[in-house]
Amino acid sequence: MIIDTHAHLNFAAFDDDREALIEDSLAEGIFMINVGANFPSSKLAVEIAEKRERGVWAAIGLHPLNLSCQKRIARDLPEDFCEDGFDAEKYFALAESKKVAAIGEIGLDCYYKPKTNIKIEAMVAAQKEALRRQLLFARETNLPAIFHCRMAHREMIDILHQEFKKNGNIAGVLHCFTGGTAELAAYLDLGLRIGLNGIIFKMNLDDVIKKIPRQRILLETDCPYLAPPPLSGRNEPKNAMIIAQRVAQIRNELPEALIATANQNARELFRV
Repeated sequence: MIIDTHAHLNFAAFDDDREALIEDSLAEGIFMINVGANFPSSKLAVEIAEKRERGVWAAIGLHPLNLSCQKRIARDLPEDFCEDGFDAEKYFALAESKKVAAIGEIGLDCYYKPKTNIKIEAMVAAQKEALRRQLLFARETNLPAIFHCRMAHREMIDILHQEFKKNGNIAGVLHCFTGGTAELAAYLDLGLRIGLNGIIFKMNLDDVIKKIPRQRILLETDCPYLAPPPLSGRNEPKNAMIIAQRVAQIRNELPEALIATANQNARELFRV
């Protein structure tokens, strides 16, 4: 059994075969947490999870790039719909489901930048405000957080340090980790776990992977994105096994032992 701690089978890429793929995954012992990017995708993640007694959970939250101030590629997909800000009241209704295992994915993303400094400052300010509101939401719902960070590690570490120092730590995971050893040390000091996925085949993260304490590692796919080689196209939960094998190879561990530890870490964090 392996737990894919960050999947998006609630996204449109799986509309044609979602139910069959989930059932096939469960039959193979692959469990998953489907993660929201906005209210529609969060709602669908909860609906998907509630159809199953075991093996499928949901995370609900507003991705930083789904704020209305962000420049997005115009696609008519539910997971791309933008929101003016985080509306806690709407998301509280979703959080009532026992199948909700986390708040996420939330965080900062400076990959798509506006053309002027004034707009960049406004974008970052809006993302930080949404992050703070969702940290409060995680506290109020007593749920861990799934953090997204791209090209904003310094800002992310600073805001989490400030919030945790003021209000106490929130359990969570920095998903799709792309930082260096300094960033790793900072996130570990904040008490977070580290999510590893197919990005490890696109970036040289070997030194970082070797330094992650065993009790902090989580496995994920981020499907339908980041398919590990030799695969291309749509990623799927079953490919978490490829991630596990590569991580184990880098760390000189047995894949079975690594998977068992990562599963236990996931169960402890998400209480599933």
